[in-house]
Amino acid sequence: MNTLLEICVDDVSGIDAAVAGGADRLELCASLELGGLTPSAALVERAVATGCPVHMMIRPVSGDFVLDGAAIALMREEIRLGAWCGIAGVVLGAVRPQGGLDYDALARFRDAARDIRIVLHRAIDLVADPVEAVRRVAALGYDKILSSGGAPRAIDGAATLAAMVEAGGARLSIVAGSGVTSDNVAWLLEHTGVREVHASASCPGPAPHPDALALGFARGPRSRTDAGRVRALREAIAQWKRARRTAELDGLR
Repeated sequence: MNTLLEICVDDVSGIDAAVAGGADRLELCASLELGGLTPSAALVERAVATGCPVHMMIRPVSGDFVLDGAAIALMREEIRLGAWCGIAGVVLGAVRPQGGLDYDALARFRDAARDIRIVLHRAIDLVADPVEAVRRVAALGYDKILSSGGAPRAIDGAATLAAMVEAGGARLSIVAGSGVTSDNVAWLLEHTGVREVHASASCPGPAPHPDALALGFARGPRSRTDAGRVRALREAIAQWKRARRTAELDGLR
């Protein structure tokens, strides 16, 4: 049973902490406080150099994931450049102004990604019927979908995540994210059927200088990836797997 831990990071210290803590994969972003934006080329190269598989966020601006033609063209170019840098995959999404996923844009992204993995991010949590969306996204050739089941936290969207897992079948993997911690990851794995989880494993950093706050250069303390929290997640997953394996063996006796 292969269960993967993905850690989202947005700076060099986060990359190092996630790798040191045992992350199976990095979701590399800029500005996690804005939900994650496209990272710089230098940060991408730094992450790839660790040898840990890297999924690069492709999101040029913050907001509601509604994209115009210029943004879509830019994202396709970012996908190409990320692939050239050696990333394993890209994470992206698009919705229509009137609601629902922008399947035309998603198809263009799939075409641009070619041989690297492509992941639909939590834009799916904005749609009315995420289970049907899973089927349509799978038909486009996407490999994974990151979701909280449409809830603020993945554990609150567990029932929807379970239905999404069933809809994805063997073709498409659902990655559960938002509020995933070492305290709830085993419950989430057990009750949804997901085999990939996504977490920040972070803690608040130091407070910015008051002048930086006053001048609008900072909004508050930045979160920092904590290697200890990554390890705790890794161990909680390992304990759950051992318990499942023991239960399976007992059932064969």
